[in-house]
Amino acid sequence: MTTPGSSGLAARRCVPCRGGTKPLSGAPLASLLGELGGGWRVVDDHHLEKEFRFRDFAGALAFANQIGALAEEQSHHPDLLVAWGKLGVATWTHKIDGLTESDFVFAAKIDQLFAARG
Repeated sequence: MTTPGSSGLAARRCVPCRGGTKPLSGAPLASLLGELGGGWRVVDDHHLEKEFRFRDFAGALAFANQIGALAEEQSHHPDLLVAWGKLGVATWTHKIDGLTESDFVFAAKIDQLFAARG
């Protein structure tokens, strides 16, 4: 049984995108989404979004900080919305204003971090 973030995606490293690369769409986009753990959705073929739930604000903030450290390590920077009991994450490749494989890699790594919280 596969746990969220345990796909092969989480083992990869985010690769910086070069300008001029076309954003993913169609079957390749759907295939990568299928490799992610549950809860992620593609919005307008532009970005990935997921909401994580916590018991309180402190839990959401602590996880946002963990994602921030991962983002710096991977050079891939999501939008984070911290609220009481939840953390919203949105990620896409800003350089091309759309999705690349690295966005899915990063999402899988976030799922892996969340699963490791116990």
